[in-house]
Amino acid sequence: MTNPTPNRILHSMIRVSDLETSLDFYCNKLGMDEMRREIYEQGGFTLSFVGYGDEAENCVIELTYNHDARCYTHGDSFGHIALEIDDIDACCRQLEQSGVELLRAPGAMVHADQNGKRDVIAFLLDPDGYRIELIAGS
Repeated sequence: MTNPTPNRILHSMIRVSDLETSLDFYCNKLGMDEMRREIYEQGGFTLSFVGYGDEAENCVIELTYNHDARCYTHGDSFGHIALEIDDIDACCRQLEQSGVELLRAPGAMVHADQNGKRDVIAFLLDPDGYRIELIAGS
């Protein structure tokens, strides 16, 4: 018998204004791999799926590029994409050296959780202005 409810997050989609610039950011600067690319000429869009490992096992990000180069605005309800990183300080130094501007340098969160833990985090923007949160692995 199969489960009648969803059981895994497959991907999250964001619209991008320049697919190659976004792929440079996500793949070359953040170390993701482009898993696959699907071009829909009749529909006027291209999808690129990026992430850290096989889609069968991991959640990925779908980068959607519309061929008509429409401009989109971000809603005020979207927060950020969070990525875990082993060495947050070295990662942020490397990102800054490659021209990525940090919105928030690595540091402990202002507020602690119910157990007194304060994650070490940093924030940056992708080429389309989406917030990316880096969280130091524990």
